[in-house]
Amino acid sequence: MFHETEKPLRFLQIGDLHITEAGLLNHVDLRRIVDEVNSNTGGKIDFVYLPGDNADDGTPEQFRIVHHEVSRLIAPWHAIPGDHDFKPGSLDNFYGGLHIRKLPYVVETSGCRCVFLDVVSRGTGGPDFRLGAARLVWLRGHLDAAQRDGRTAVVFMHAYPADLGEEAAELAAMLDEGPVALVSMGHTHYNEISHDGRTIYAAARSTGQIEEGDVGFAFAAVDRGAVSWRFKTLESSWPFVMITSPADRRLAIAPHSGPGNVCREVRASAWGAVPIAQAEFKIDDQAWRPMYGGNGGLFRAGLTAPDGPFRLSVRVIDQQRNQDTDTIDVASHVAAERNSTGSDAGSIGAWPERHLLGTQLGPNRNGRKW
Repeated sequence: MFHETEKPLRFLQIGDLHITEAGLLNHVDLRRIVDEVNSNTGGKIDFVYLPGDNADDGTPEQFRIVHHEVSRLIAPWHAIPGDHDFKPGSLDNFYGGLHIRKLPYVVETSGCRCVFLDVVSRGTGGPDFRLGAARLVWLRGHLDAAQRDGRTAVVFMHAYPADLGEEAAELAAMLDEGPVALVSMGHTHYNEISHDGRTIYAAARSTGQIEEGDVGFAFAAVDRGAVSWRFKTLESSWPFVMITSPADRRLAIAPHSGPGNVCREVRASAWGAVPIAQAEFKIDDQAWRPMYGGNGGLFRAGLTAPDGPFRLSVRVIDQQRNQDTDTIDVASHVAAERNSTGSDAGSIGAWPERHLLGTQLGPNRNGRKW
């Protein structure tokens, strides 16, 4: 059993929607995603997150379509604005259409401080992203408080910190100095994870204006400082499992997830409408061993890690004999190298099993100029 204070933060991200008209494919996909999430994740995620560019032109009707669908979610949900939401020159339609609280704000859940930011309304529109002096002070205060309280922080913003112009260096340094394990973003239109040695930057594929791969949604977790991320396509089957601790070598960050506190136990989260009948893990090519738990979709087992790097797999089988396996590579130590630019300079590149294609195929890189 997982004690309440030991539960990992688990959230699901639906990529930039770019809703224009009712009935178009991205609207249909959003409706299907909401139905899938409701059917398969009830009580097993902390919230659903929309990372901005929800309404392509920022009109009241477009926000009405978004709200009509996401308000059906059983789980709590949070939305932040992107540059497209700010097209009218204000966020009045964003707030009025989605009926959400004013940004920025902080939510504490599963032992993490979740910080939701607006980086568009202090700019002049388009890719002119800014927080503004007062909000930078506000953010530093909350990150300092999290540090004092021994809390890991997760920041939710539309774009990479490096996209914030003359504020970029200050923001990147603030995140680097604070307890921020993960920054979760949209904007790119492609799946990408960047790693600077202390913080993971993760962007999820767009749901509308999609240019790479299949539409879907991303699961992310922060488990005692270890960050995990896995993308699920809309057409793939359930159940779905993700190892939440230890961290994969590509996502291992110091000091949040050093090997000293994560290689004594394997922890995983599974989702699906059909109850899980069996959960098990294995190291490299060794035999499968049982995992225990299941309450809230959480499983765990003691782990005696070998000397040196190893491959760790977790498999779940539901009561209808459907199954899913997640596999990670665990390093023997966390690299000390750090390059805190708040950008994609530390991109981990392609990781096909996670639907990270390494294409940077979107309007901000190599794709269409939407």
